[in-house]
Amino acid sequence: MAQVLTDRRDMDFVLYEQLEVEQLCKTEKYAEFNKKTFDLVLDEARNFAVKEILPTVREADETGARFENNQVFVPPCYHRSYEKFKEGEWIAMTEDPEVGGQGFPHVVAQAGLEYIIGASFAFAAYGLASHGTAKMIEIFGTPKQKELYLKKLYSGHWTGTMVLTEPEAGSDVGALTTTAKPLGDGTYLITGNKIFITNGEHDLAPNIVHPVLARIEGAPKGTKGISLFVAPKYRVNDDGSLGEHNDVVCTGIEHKMGLKASATCQLTFGGKGQCIGTLLGDENKGMRVMFYMMNEARLAVGAIGHCNGSAAYMYAVNYCKERKQGKDLLDFMNADAPSVPIIRHPDVRRMLLWMKAHVDGMRSLTFFGAYCFDKIATAKDDAERDKYQNFVDLLTPIIKSYCSDKGFQIIVEAIQCYGGYGYTQDYPLELLLRDSKINSIYEGTNGIQAMDLLARKLAMKKGKVFMEFLAEVNSRAAAAKKFPALADMAARLEKSVARLSEVAMHIGATAMSEKVKVAFAHSKPFLDAMGDVVMAWMLIWRATVAAQKLQGLVGDAQGAERIEKIKKNKNAAFYDGQIKTAQYFINVVLPMTNGVFDSIAGSDSAIIDMLEESFNN
Repeated sequence: MAQVLTDRRDMDFVLYEQLEVEQLCKTEKYAEFNKKTFDLVLDEARNFAVKEILPTVREADETGARFENNQVFVPPCYHRSYEKFKEGEWIAMTEDPEVGGQGFPHVVAQAGLEYIIGASFAFAAYGLASHGTAKMIEIFGTPKQKELYLKKLYSGHWTGTMVLTEPEAGSDVGALTTTAKPLGDGTYLITGNKIFITNGEHDLAPNIVHPVLARIEGAPKGTKGISLFVAPKYRVNDDGSLGEHNDVVCTGIEHKMGLKASATCQLTFGGKGQCIGTLLGDENKGMRVMFYMMNEARLAVGAIGHCNGSAAYMYAVNYCKERKQGKDLLDFMNADAPSVPIIRHPDVRRMLLWMKAHVDGMRSLTFFGAYCFDKIATAKDDAERDKYQNFVDLLTPIIKSYCSDKGFQIIVEAIQCYGGYGYTQDYPLELLLRDSKINSIYEGTNGIQAMDLLARKLAMKKGKVFMEFLAEVNSRAAAAKKFPALADMAARLEKSVARLSEVAMHIGATAMSEKVKVAFAHSKPFLDAMGDVVMAWMLIWRATVAAQKLQGLVGDAQGAERIEKIKKNKNAAFYDGQIKTAQYFINVVLPMTNGVFDSIAGSDSAIIDMLEESFNN
C-alpha cells in the first residue's frame, strides 16, 4: 500500500497561508505554541499513521471484530496500535491540560487527525469516539462525574460511546422505549435495547462509558421527555476503581459492508434489572446534551469524508503518474510512439482535477470549521464570537453531508482511474470505498442534514446568518477581482451567489406554504448546490492567496517564459495549480450547479404527486 494519505504541502498552505493560523499564537489561549510546535504535531501524526496504523489495515479488515459469548474481540493487530494511540495523546489534543488534554488549536488537531483517519477510521474510532462522551460530561456533568470519568476518557484509558438508536425508533429518536426508573438515591435503573452502537463492546479498554438516552417514568412523550444517563459497562467506585458489572450486555454485532474491524454493537441495558445509571444534565433535557455530541460528531463525519477522499485522490494521482498505458492522443496514429503515463490522457486528467478541486475545497472547509472554534475561544468581543459561531451553525449540515457524499464519490472516481485494478483487493481503494459509505448515513443521514438546513439553518436569526454568509463569499470574490487572472471566475461566483440567495428565498417560502412537502423533496439538491457554492468560496479564497504569491515568484512574465518559470519552481507550480483548480471548478462545475438551482426553483411536484401504488413492488 502506497504511503500517501494526504497532501502535506496543501495542508501547510491552508494552515499557514489561507487561514494564517500562526496568528492564533498571538492570543493568550495559544501563546505557548508556534509554527514549529504545530509542524511537529503533523510530523508525528504522519509517522504514527504510516508506521503503526497502515500496516494493520488489510489484516484488520480481513480479521474483523469477533463476537463470542457476549464479548467482542478486536483484531489482535489493533492492541499495539491502540497503546501507541494513547501514548500519543491524540484523543484530547484540544482539551485543557487540567482534564488531560494538550490544549492545541482545533484546526491543528484537525490537520493531525487527517493522517490518522486517512489511514483507518475503523481503528481511529475506538479512541476518537471517546472525545464526545468526555466533552458532554465536561460541560454537563456533576463534579463527581467529572472526577470519575474525564481524564480516563480523554486519555483513552477508558472509551466512550453514543447510545441513541433503537430497533423500532431509528432516526426518530423521540420514539425510543428505553426507560429510567428513579431509585431514590440519585441513581436510576436503566432498561432497554439499543442497536448500531459504535464501540459498544470491545477488549481494548477495561471500561466503556455509555451515555444512554432514556425516558424517566412519567416523562412527556417525544423528544421533550428524553433524559441522558451515564451507564458504564462496569460500575465505578467513589475512588475511581472499577466495581461490579453493570448489566450492560452485548447481544451481537452487525455484519457490515465496511468498517469490519470496528465493532458496531447491539446492547441490552438492564436485562437482569441491574443496570444503574446517573443523570447527565437535567431531567427531560437529554437531547440538548446529546446535541453537543451530535454536532461534534457531524463535523467529524464530514472531516472523515474528506480524509477518505484525500487518501483516495493521493493514491490515484500517484498511480496515474506511474501507470503507463496507451499513446499520447497527439501520437495516436504513430505506431512507434511509446506508452505514456495515463495522467496525460484527457479523461484521466478530468477525473483527477475533479477530485483535486473537491479535496482541496473540503480541506479548506473542514479546517475552516475547526478554525471557527478557535476564533470563538479567542474572540475579542461578542460580535466576533457570534460571527464564528454562526458559521459553525450554518455550515454543520453542509460539512457533514456534502463532504461525506463527495468523499465517497472521489473514491469512486479514483477506482475508475485504476481501471480493473481499482476493483481488486490488491490496491487500497475497494476497502476505502466500503469503509466510506457509512459516512452519508450515520450521525443523521444526509437527507436529515438537508432538512435541518432548510427548516432551521436558513432561517436562523430571521435569515441574518445566511445573509452574512453570502456577504462573506462575495467579499472573497471582490478580493479576487484585484487579480486579472481571477476576475472572470470571481464574477461567475458572484452570479452563483446571487442565484443561491434567490433560490434559498424561494424554497424557504415554499416550505412555509401548502407545498411544504414539495420544498423538502428538493432540500437535498439544495444542500448539494449550496455546498458547491461553498466549495467555490473556498477555492476562490485559495486562488487569491496563490495569485499574490505567484506574482512574487514569476513577476510579469507571460507566455512561454511564464510557463518555464513555473515549471522550474515547485512553489510556483503549486500556486499555479491553485488558480487552475479554482478555474476548473468555477468555470466547469459551477455552471452545472446553476442548472440545479433552476430545477429547485421550478418546484416540480412529481416526487410528491407520484402515487405509492405507482412505485413498482
